[in-house]
Amino acid sequence: MATNGKRVCVIGAGTAGLCALKNSLQQGMDAIAYEQCSEIGGTWVYTKPGENDVHSSMYEGLRTNLPKEVMGYPDYSYPAEIEQSFVPSAEVLKFLQSYAQHFDLSKYIKLQHEIIRVRPLDEKWEIYIRDIKNDTFIKEIFDFVFVCNGHYSMPLMPDIEGIDSYKGQKLHSHWYRKPDTFEGTTVLVIGAGPSGMDITNHISKFAKQIYLSHNLDPAPCTDFMPNVAQKTVVKRFTADGAVFKDDTTETFDHIIFCTGYKYTFPFLSIDVSLRVDDNFVHPLYKHCINIHYPTMALIGLPFYVCPSQSFDLQVRFALAFFTKKREFPSREEMFADLEKDKENRRKKGLTNRLAHAMGDKQVSRLFNAIAI
Repeated sequence: MATNGKRVCVIGAGTAGLCALKNSLQQGMDAIAYEQCSEIGGTWVYTKPGENDVHSSMYEGLRTNLPKEVMGYPDYSYPAEIEQSFVPSAEVLKFLQSYAQHFDLSKYIKLQHEIIRVRPLDEKWEIYIRDIKNDTFIKEIFDFVFVCNGHYSMPLMPDIEGIDSYKGQKLHSHWYRKPDTFEGTTVLVIGAGPSGMDITNHISKFAKQIYLSHNLDPAPCTDFMPNVAQKTVVKRFTADGAVFKDDTTETFDHIIFCTGYKYTFPFLSIDVSLRVDDNFVHPLYKHCINIHYPTMALIGLPFYVCPSQSFDLQVRFALAFFTKKREFPSREEMFADLEKDKENRRKKGLTNRLAHAMGDKQVSRLFNAIAI
């Protein structure tokens, strides 16, 4: 494929990374994606129990919580012959593999290559990469960087009084794999987000009793199995259980923390000038462009979105600047736009944790802002 000589580094080959690679190549860039796993797919790659090198948080039996009709890319949809809307995770992985095959991306992807360090060098990027298979290190220079490393790999564990005194088994949902592991046991699930609700449903078929602890008000009206009881938040743990906010107590054998993930970029040097404060990544223009170094774009930070559509818009938005089809606003203008967004969130009482949350505002707050 003919290129314009500008080199693009794509970090990750999941849903966002594949989109960044494909669009960069179509724009005539000399693009390459680095993926630390042995296959593409990111979040959607399932790692069997007992395997040591776990990068994904995928678990057995997961189905999408969005219909496939909104999970495809603008130029590549799920096959019409798939009748069900909420598809198994294996179907999503198959779709991503077919996307890569359709656009002939494999030759531009280096598997088992881990990004070690990214730092600005003059007006370019110096990137150190580890070839995992051969245990060698490579230095490359790029003009542009797409950071597509996902945000479902670093568990966020709550700091709850007495957690160290609890003697039972505890794990984060990142490490959960199979429901029959909990057969005949009593389990406390903390968190009633998508993972907490789904894992509760899965293990309720095997566990003797499940307590689902959360702070939602009103409580979910889900028709749970008879062995599921909803509880308020944990006030403190004991050696064999917990005291809850309403001063009730329960005992249990296992704790599953479904408490979310941290946004983390361990490969970015301090020179990149990005901060993460309680999952608020800044300073970014339109949740995407590094204001200090606008030749870097972070793809996929917004959540509660239609992901593939959002990723595609973000990538094409960044590429419009990278290819000089559009001129970057001044740094002052980008900072002013960021401050306006922060002020709007403050007025709505939104914390840093929800800085990149979109939900029903994804069209007005994100899509319309970056559509080209």
